[in-house]
Amino acid sequence: MAAPATADGGGSGDSAGPATGEGGTDGDTREWLRGGEARAEPCGGCGAGDPAGVSRRVKYASLGVLVLQNASLVLSIRYVRTLPGERFLPTTAVVMAEAMKGSACLLLLLIQHRGSVRQTAVTLHEAVVGQFGDTLRLAVPSLIYTLQNNLQYVAISNLPAATFQVTYQLKILTTALFSVLLLGTALSRLQWLSLALLFAGVALVQAEQARAVPSAAALGPSPGPEVPAQSYAVGLAAVAASCLSSGFAGVYFERLLKRSGGSIWVRNVQLGAVGTAVGLGAMLAAEGPAVAALGFFYGYNGAVWAVVVNQAAGGLLVAVVVRYADNILKGFATALSILASTAASAHLFGFRPRAPFLAGTAMVLAAVVLYGRPRGAGGRSQDSGKSVGP
Repeated sequence: MAAPATADGGGSGDSAGPATGEGGTDGDTREWLRGGEARAEPCGGCGAGDPAGVSRRVKYASLGVLVLQNASLVLSIRYVRTLPGERFLPTTAVVMAEAMKGSACLLLLLIQHRGSVRQTAVTLHEAVVGQFGDTLRLAVPSLIYTLQNNLQYVAISNLPAATFQVTYQLKILTTALFSVLLLGTALSRLQWLSLALLFAGVALVQAEQARAVPSAAALGPSPGPEVPAQSYAVGLAAVAASCLSSGFAGVYFERLLKRSGGSIWVRNVQLGAVGTAVGLGAMLAAEGPAVAALGFFYGYNGAVWAVVVNQAAGGLLVAVVVRYADNILKGFATALSILASTAASAHLFGFRPRAPFLAGTAMVLAAVVLYGRPRGAGGRSQDSGKSVGP
């Protein structure tokens, strides 16, 4: 992210920061590098007063990084896709992001094995060839994540950043429904209520946006004849499809991890490799002639590379956040990223939200926070809104 929960985004600000031991212990660093567990467990060397077993500094650093990544990815994609002039081909950006994510996980796996190339190769061989059935099953989320990432480019290219950010929270609803269907997850009454509130809030936002005729200032940073044409209906269809794909892929990947286990870094190397291959196939099918005529890196500049790196990092950030954060923290991070995107859209793109948009956004924010609340004092917090992928 990614995503998603992801914040799918899903898909999606990760760095080696959490592994440096800031606010934590050497044990925290080793556990993060091992990457073998999908959920955090309290450790003896961590802050004793913290229910999650980690220091508050690390938890709130995770919050800040997640907010920054979620908000900046949407805003930066919107910026580079609405600039006049040469436009990069989005399918090439998806391929590069998948390749970067797989390479980063491969590097982490190498660090896990203390720099031993031979041991890393043995681990990968056992995971890919020794468990070939799991490798084939991983092709399903890889294909869907690639589709989701391409759909996000289409959606953000055609919707204001704030509208996309609010509407994209429907991935929480789709993830919850797929969790109930595929994992047998039991949701509390409060969570069902929050999902209804989420749907109502998004519906209110969309009803207001459908009535309003977007101004040139709301659609792009530089109005003029060179600004690409945009379609609100296309953007809405793309974000709806992206939410469906994010929910299914995240739950499918979680189910696969629970059944087969294994290091999350190994799984992400497999996802990255398959995702890169699938992305290349999608690129050739959708924009093959354009890539052949213009070149793979046509339209790339510093801003485009920042988007690619940010998108790749979003896929890795989920694993870090799962290690250090809980659902309440992730809910607040999502809420803050929506607020940040709305405020930044007003400043950068001239987006002017009306009262119905603000009311619908408030309903979505409340739903996100309520959904992540634990069931009770002794109950276990549900994590059905989690997405392990980008």
